[in-house]
Amino acid sequence: MSDLSFWPAVAAATAEPRFLIALAVALLAGLVRGFTGFGSALIYMPLMSAVYSPQVAAPTLLLFDTICSLPFALKVWTQATRREIVPAAFGGAVFVPLGVAALIYVDVLVLRWFIAALVLVALAVLISGWRYHARPTPAISFGVGAMAGFGAGSVQIAAPPLLVFWLGGQNSAATVRANIMVYFIIEGTLSILAYLFTGLFDGQVVTLALLLGVPFAAAMAVGAYFFHGTSDRLYRRLAYIIIAISGLVSLPLFDALR
Repeated sequence: MSDLSFWPAVAAATAEPRFLIALAVALLAGLVRGFTGFGSALIYMPLMSAVYSPQVAAPTLLLFDTICSLPFALKVWTQATRREIVPAAFGGAVFVPLGVAALIYVDVLVLRWFIAALVLVALAVLISGWRYHARPTPAISFGVGAMAGFGAGSVQIAAPPLLVFWLGGQNSAATVRANIMVYFIIEGTLSILAYLFTGLFDGQVVTLALLLGVPFAAAMAVGAYFFHGTSDRLYRRLAYIIIAISGLVSLPLFDALR
């Protein structure tokens, strides 16, 4: 985007009344992302898709979430369990392109039902008290990463299968947060390449990503600050609340109310 076309695009984007809604959504998503290590897509995608469209919401979130999350992921890299992240990342690498294809070709309503179901099933498993006691095998890690990769490529929602796998286990809150943040950086990079290849980054997307990225990063820093000293029990309860609200809000049944 040239300088001559950038500023008129900024003026046009900020002049729309819905931009203020998008700004509020980005602030809330960044706050949650910084605190929990996930959750930005679970909040941003259903709300931003209703205000704009999934084809705008997914690539804008991908751009600023990946870039803004990189310093935080590097900071917690040593806390992550790399023996689980590496095979999960390979699984994601295989299925991210399939998710991108779904975003382009599958009906939006079908995708939304799929994601809502995925979120609510994950919540039910977590609340049930199920725990993965055995040591994760590379095959299981690969499968979890594949499911997350498809969700990331299609609608930028990769957290539910990762949460069932890591939050439902015996890892501490700090380890779960580190695992998810590192995984998101790896899959975010792959998704950016796939989105570039398919032409999903148009002028509107790039402009909105730049405008929303700064407030998102600021809110993310605030959320990360408040994470320190949080107990594992409070962390898990907040995670469950975020999943529940996001899953219910994203149900197409409530479109008329929104």
